[in-house]
Amino acid sequence: MLGLGLLGRGIGVTRFLAAAGAQLTITDLKSATDLKDSLDQLSEYDNITYVLGEHRLEDFTNQDLIIKAAGVPLNSPFIAEAKKNGIPVKMDASLFLELAPPGVVTVGVTGTRGKSTVTHWLEQVLKAANQVVYLGGNVRGIATLPLLSKVKAGDYVVLELDSWQLQGFGEAGLSPQVAIFTTFMQDHQNYYQNNMDLYLADKANIFLNQHAEDFLVLGEQAESAVLEQYKDKIKSHLIIAGHTLPVGWAVKLLGAHNRYNASLVYEAAIALGLEVEDVKRGIETFPGVPGRLEYLGEKKGIKFYNDNNATTPDAAMAAVKAFPDYQGKIILIGGGADKELDFSEYARLMPTYVKKFILFKGSATEKIKAVLPSEIEVVEVTSMTEALDQAQISATAGDLILLSPGAASFGVFKNEYERNDQFVTLVGQI
Repeated sequence: MLGLGLLGRGIGVTRFLAAAGAQLTITDLKSATDLKDSLDQLSEYDNITYVLGEHRLEDFTNQDLIIKAAGVPLNSPFIAEAKKNGIPVKMDASLFLELAPPGVVTVGVTGTRGKSTVTHWLEQVLKAANQVVYLGGNVRGIATLPLLSKVKAGDYVVLELDSWQLQGFGEAGLSPQVAIFTTFMQDHQNYYQNNMDLYLADKANIFLNQHAEDFLVLGEQAESAVLEQYKDKIKSHLIIAGHTLPVGWAVKLLGAHNRYNASLVYEAAIALGLEVEDVKRGIETFPGVPGRLEYLGEKKGIKFYNDNNATTPDAAMAAVKAFPDYQGKIILIGGGADKELDFSEYARLMPTYVKKFILFKGSATEKIKAVLPSEIEVVEVTSMTEALDQAQISATAGDLILLSPGAASFGVFKNEYERNDQFVTLVGQI
């Protein structure tokens, strides 16, 4: 296994394989100290060899199978060594799809924004229709491969798939039976070397290997980008969605972008053959996903919202636009590490809504400061405690404190989940 990590998916795959009797070698660039939490959870298994703090070419010469973590690039020299030696290289979610029992219905959800919300929303709709449904892919703490011990014919598996996981689908020549492509915007350009075509090529694997009886639900926002390059390669039933939610259906979630998301869920559910009344009930009762415009509470007339998973400028802009009555009353906690994204539109829009910018130190923050109007107040911070302290100094009754980073977490935080959990915990203490 190339990459163990700290987020739980690697642990889940490892535990599943070790319990099945596999002889495992796990190699990770992180040290044993960095991975202590993960290693402690796997301490019961004596059929695991760890190579930590480095990768070694010799570990990729005499194995039966390599399972690579999502963030490992396909051009890794260690992947090249494995392939040179005729060793198959797989990924968690795509290997699950290869081995899933016949009759399991697979739904994949990708897109720059909206995929987490759509994934969980569709799960709610399927449950409203009394179907057995499992989540997998990029869902926090869930490994997909272990679902093999649970799923059976007639069950649904809804996979949230980022571009890296979809590399594995491309390698395996597989796509889910129902593909949902929410949006296509700038993201991860530090990884894709400012080439949006490469980014789209990975995401397109969600539908490129579908069959004629399968379905692709394509969001209107992504329609032109996808069809311009891939229209002739779509073999499945194509459904364009975005403003197709039936008139009069209520949505609990804030923002026009969430009614758009609901349209995608609706079209996918109808394509799956669910009854309209079940779809309506599931859509109208969905409470939202933690970390996505999540309401945390109010103190002294100040509301607190957690939009931690907004890691691009587009997502942060969608967040503030969800609060039209709070123009000039939002204290924004954001910034961080850059993903080679453009903040020019962000700089034009955000001052209309934001009373004060509290930004975590990092390369994205430097870009934001460079394009914001000079009269805008910006405070740089190096911790979540400092960020919330500064926010409360500036906030008065009727204001809204919003965590919506518009950037990656690295530098100040280990990952976006640590950023999320610190915010939720500290707000809970206010």
